[in-house]
Amino acid sequence: MCRRNLEVMPSIVRAARQTKSVCQKSFADMRWNCSSIQRAPSFGPDLLKGTRESAFAYALAAAAVPHSIARACASGELPLCSCGPGPSELPGPGFRWGGCGDNLPYGLQLGAAFADSPSKSSKLGTQALRAMNLHNNAVGRQVLSDSLDTKCKCHGVSGSCSVKTCWKGLPSLEEIASELKSKYLAAVKVTHRLVGPRKQLVPKETDVRPVTDTDLVYLISSPDYCTPDVHLGSLGTQDRQCNKTSMGSDSCNLMCCGRGYNTYTEEVVERCHCKYHWCCYVVCKKCRRKVERYVCK
Repeated sequence: MCRRNLEVMPSIVRAARQTKSVCQKSFADMRWNCSSIQRAPSFGPDLLKGTRESAFAYALAAAAVPHSIARACASGELPLCSCGPGPSELPGPGFRWGGCGDNLPYGLQLGAAFADSPSKSSKLGTQALRAMNLHNNAVGRQVLSDSLDTKCKCHGVSGSCSVKTCWKGLPSLEEIASELKSKYLAAVKVTHRLVGPRKQLVPKETDVRPVTDTDLVYLISSPDYCTPDVHLGSLGTQDRQCNKTSMGSDSCNLMCCGRGYNTYTEEVVERCHCKYHWCCYVVCKKCRRKVERYVCK
């Protein structure tokens, strides 16, 4: 498939890099901080065994590929596509459709074929794991589709906005990741069993509502990621930085799993006393200050 679509590969490489950085940014304040994604494609158990974390990573990657392709089409990088199709709804008062919208239909078509093809191979993983990955890939693409929004640009004398041109565009991948993280926190534990004539993903617990097309799903419970365990894919949280004043997941109590923390002082250099000079530059001084850092024992 890669050989058949060589011109798209730079977009897919960009999507892979964005997935890695955005995943780590999204989980920087949690015990599992997505650091293992740096070893791709040599994943550890945390991303191979059907955990809640792998559900997030697969959904994010599945959204990143069409996101990257759709934007590449609009920016003229790809010879086989251009701007997205014009919106079918009538423009509202005070604006007209124009500009070059992100080509989401083309991105979804090619992105789905690329992201889903490994899980459709009968050689990789169990049938349950492949079903889980395909489901979570679809959730990632659905979140991306739902995020397509109207973006506008004003035209007119001195920014008067007498004419407003609008098009359909995608938000940043960080915004997509934020929505997927909410779904990660509410993910449903499932099992893969016969329902009627075919196997389906159904909730492991009988008192849980049925799985919908918008739920992230996982097969096995994750470790607490407090201590290193190669077999579980846990790196532990020793030496991780924590926030002494926080009440959230980055608090020293939660991040350090009750083991306590060490304190050290670090000197940081910052820009300060900045002044604007006409025209047109800013001159700043450099200030040094000491800050306290806290790391888990």
